[in-house]
Amino acid sequence: MRILLVSDLHYALKQYDWTAAAAPAFDLVVIAGDHLDISSSLDGNVQVVVILKYLQRLARTTRLVVSSGNHDLDRRDAAGERIPAWIERVRRLGVPTDGDTLELDAARVTICPWWDGPAARGRIADQLARDAAASRRPWIWVYHAPPADSPTSWDGRRSWGDADLSAWIELYRPDIVLCGHIHQAPFKREGSWVDRIGDTWVFNAGQQIGPEPAHVILDTAQPAAAWFSLAGAEIVRLDAPLSRPVESLAGLPAWAPAIPGPGPSPA
Repeated sequence: MRILLVSDLHYALKQYDWTAAAAPAFDLVVIAGDHLDISSSLDGNVQVVVILKYLQRLARTTRLVVSSGNHDLDRRDAAGERIPAWIERVRRLGVPTDGDTLELDAARVTICPWWDGPAARGRIADQLARDAAASRRPWIWVYHAPPADSPTSWDGRRSWGDADLSAWIELYRPDIVLCGHIHQAPFKREGSWVDRIGDTWVFNAGQQIGPEPAHVILDTAQPAAAWFSLAGAEIVRLDAPLSRPVESLAGLPAWAPAIPGPGPSPA
């Protein structure tokens, strides 16, 4: 299965254009939260309308899953916790999103919402316990924040990871966790786009300026994962221990699809 991971697009419409153009080359496209830009002068409701059109366009060309992030919260629920109420409109498009589980021939994908308090956190705990009981592998989680004390959560000064996610990884040992949230992690010394916690691979593509988002391509048949950004490209084998420094790439691996934008030329 070939997967494209992007996150933290923050209403960067040229990056959504790039993602839509790349999508047909993948079996699964994951946008791991923070679709909206809360610092924008453009009203959030307007942003939602435009993003929904992009997601609908993407869903016509490949399998798409979408999670929420902290920038996507727009309401308070009955418990007083902030939630991304507009994400329900994503589900109505037929796109699996927060709280859903996508069953594919090649994997189970559990999509977790951003949580703002104990009620939402409890729903995630229940969701993971439910999916763990089915014990199907490989098991992929989509979760906006990376785990605590991981290079994927390092911003150059401190770790901003989710300690609850770390505990859940230790408990359930998913095969892959696809994250975002910490934009700087792949670009900072002691940070990274990839980590391995026990048997679990963790990926955070990071966020960059320009028309092409920083992104991770995974191919479970290889098995391998590669990261592409303005800072360069790197690759890991998923059937080998993670070693650092991570191997650099001079060109596009033979197994990766040629996709639009100023990415690496074929090797």
